[in-house]
Amino acid sequence: MAVARRKLLQSRQVGSLLLFLCVSLAGAATIRYSVAEEMESGSFVANVAKDLGLEVGKLAARGARLVSEGNKLHFRLHRKTGDLFVKEKLDRESLCGKADPCVLHFEIVLVEPLQSFRAEVRVFDINDNAPIFPNKEPLLKIPESTPLGSRFPLQSAQDLDVGLNGLQNYTLSANTYFHLHTRFRSHGPKYAELVLDKPLDREEQPEVNLTIMAVDGGSPPKSGTAHIRVEVLDVNDHVPQFSRLVYRAQVPEDSANGSLVATVTATDLDEGSNKEVTYSLAQNPEAILQTFQIDSETGEIRLRGPLDFEAIETYDIDIQATDGGGLTAHSKVLVEVVDVNDNPPEVMVSSVSSPLPEDAPLQTVVALFSIRDRDIRVGGKITCFLKEDLPFAVKPTFQNSYSLVTDRGLDREEVSGYNITLVAMDTGPPNLSTETVIEVLISDINDNPPLFQEDSYILTVRENNSPAVFIGKVHAEDLDLGENAQVTYSLLPPKSGDLSVFAYISINSDNGKLYALRTMDYEAIQDFQFVIKATDGGFPSLSSQVTVRVVVLDDNDNRPMILYPLQNGTLPCNDLVPRSAEAGYLVTKVVAVDGDSGQNSWLSYHLLKATDSGLLSVQQQNGEIRTLRQISERDPMVQKLIILVQDHGQPALSTTASLNILLVDGFSEPFLRFQDPSKHPTRVNPSTKYLVIALAVLSFLFLLSVTMISIIHIYQKIKYREKITVQEHFYDDCNFPNHRVQGGAKGTLSQPCPYEMCSATGTGTSEFRFLKRFMPNFPFPPGTGEVKTEAGSSLPLRNRSQGLEGHARASDDYM
Repeated sequence: MAVARRKLLQSRQVGSLLLFLCVSLAGAATIRYSVAEEMESGSFVANVAKDLGLEVGKLAARGARLVSEGNKLHFRLHRKTGDLFVKEKLDRESLCGKADPCVLHFEIVLVEPLQSFRAEVRVFDINDNAPIFPNKEPLLKIPESTPLGSRFPLQSAQDLDVGLNGLQNYTLSANTYFHLHTRFRSHGPKYAELVLDKPLDREEQPEVNLTIMAVDGGSPPKSGTAHIRVEVLDVNDHVPQFSRLVYRAQVPEDSANGSLVATVTATDLDEGSNKEVTYSLAQNPEAILQTFQIDSETGEIRLRGPLDFEAIETYDIDIQATDGGGLTAHSKVLVEVVDVNDNPPEVMVSSVSSPLPEDAPLQTVVALFSIRDRDIRVGGKITCFLKEDLPFAVKPTFQNSYSLVTDRGLDREEVSGYNITLVAMDTGPPNLSTETVIEVLISDINDNPPLFQEDSYILTVRENNSPAVFIGKVHAEDLDLGENAQVTYSLLPPKSGDLSVFAYISINSDNGKLYALRTMDYEAIQDFQFVIKATDGGFPSLSSQVTVRVVVLDDNDNRPMILYPLQNGTLPCNDLVPRSAEAGYLVTKVVAVDGDSGQNSWLSYHLLKATDSGLLSVQQQNGEIRTLRQISERDPMVQKLIILVQDHGQPALSTTASLNILLVDGFSEPFLRFQDPSKHPTRVNPSTKYLVIALAVLSFLFLLSVTMISIIHIYQKIKYREKITVQEHFYDDCNFPNHRVQGGAKGTLSQPCPYEMCSATGTGTSEFRFLKRFMPNFPFPPGTGEVKTEAGSSLPLRNRSQGLEGHARASDDYM
């Protein structure tokens, strides 16, 4: 039977080795492969592409890679062919120890799109380890009075292989005293017991030597031996007796070293030293001896090393009690390790997509990860969540596997990257958690147009500028990055289609600096505006516009221009002043304008030169010429004035006006043509001559005076009426041109006032006409109070009866 059983085991092992590559799909989630241990590096395992249903080359195109749940990857993937190979020689014993089956888990991760497949490889055991006895020469002390059938447990042989390749049986060398009985532990290797078949006699044979052999089930089988030395003791009638055959204890796995596990007791009916019992951990595996210790006197079993439920759940401890005479008894202590929640969940990130575009749609997969908790029976369900409120969410995919997806919209301009803290927590007690940080960067897209710093710009440039002078700068900011934030500037043509603005302004497309292309003239153009467009470098590009207004600043580049009196290079203009004028009498008004503006156009009037500076003065603000005192008979008839008109610019510009003031006795005398006194000196008669004549004719004139006064009075009334009648036809024979002043110019003239000065045809030097307002000679509708001049300005009309008003009334029209 033993031979048949061994052949059956060998045939099964040969079958398992022939099928070391087998693929099975557990549902649709996990791909399973099988290999034998000790396979050389580079050994072929399977074709992953074929099992996944992918074409050859797809794995490389999608960036396939392997991710192990542990810290070490035992396989490598050929992306081009899809073949899976052993990365290094596999030793099942170092990978899994005594665990059977031995399964290595890993994931196959694909990108573009992000996808994950679970896979596992089962490593089959081969018979590469022989059984080994920890103690090669154990010593047994057996009293000679030991009854037949007594059993003596021996140390277990250790075989690192599992299954059929593990320890299967023990054999004992031929002898007459003992036979071997093999027993099984609930957890642990088989062990053998010596059974006494023949009474021992120390006097006949004080020592028995035996050889025990441990044999595994491999093909070919391997074995290990130990030499047992049995020392026959003198008679000791009683052996120690334990209070229980089996002791049971439960110990939490987080118990500290030195914690009490259990207490065993044994008694001996002998007396003296044979009654004294000592305890020991005899014939136990090395793992038990490193974990537990027993007090030899009290029998207390305590911890000497850490417990780990995830590694070993139960311990089967053999306790030996020995009396003073060397008799021993054995008992068993079964220690059950109680699982506690002492392992936090482990987060294993298999793939991360970073950087992530800011326009990524919702539910975009950002990362793939899985969670494992080594505490199987405690801890309960694992929950996974984000530590902070971020635009991401955790989404379960399959058991203990999750994906990190986008939950809200992303904006790189607000947050350029995220440190996402994943929290994996069990339900305890106590609750244990693990935090894992995943860094995700956000890449930019062109979603922000350039924005100008101001709603509109107002720039200034002074006239008479140099061409290509810098006048200002516009600036637009773009919140995007890289090319999306590169801003270029351009001038937009006006909607009217007028492209003249391009002749005045140029812009640097890179920095937005504006330049005046030509010299500005304030008198021609005071301001103008245009539109600038800022465009970014994204695709498609975004843009914004802003309006720029350029104001031309005035320079003092225009001299004052005299409108009245007219300076035309001919005869100087003459104004008449009656000698009866009082101080403060308005003689005339100098009217001037300046083409500039502002302070540059403010004019002041100064008397530069005069025949008699104490007679006439010029008002500095309005150019009015007034008398300073009453005119006397000794004042020259002709008063020459040179008036300086000056603006307030920097530097100031000025011009001069010349005019003559004629002092006359009254406005009834005709216009007297002025002759230069230097060319025609006036004769001065002695005063005595007039006195003599007066005395001579005094008598005659007294009588004649009465008559002449009456005649002259009547004559003046008639002549006054005639002048009123012919007033409208008085100007038909004038030889002088009309001098008209438009009131629209900038200066001191408040309204349009055309004037004319001329002499009648055929008159002598004793006849003259006055300066008066010039009006066209055409009829007006009744009741009309004003008339439009050639310049389009309104001109007030006067009553015809006022046509011969004095010079003071005529001068008031300049005010």
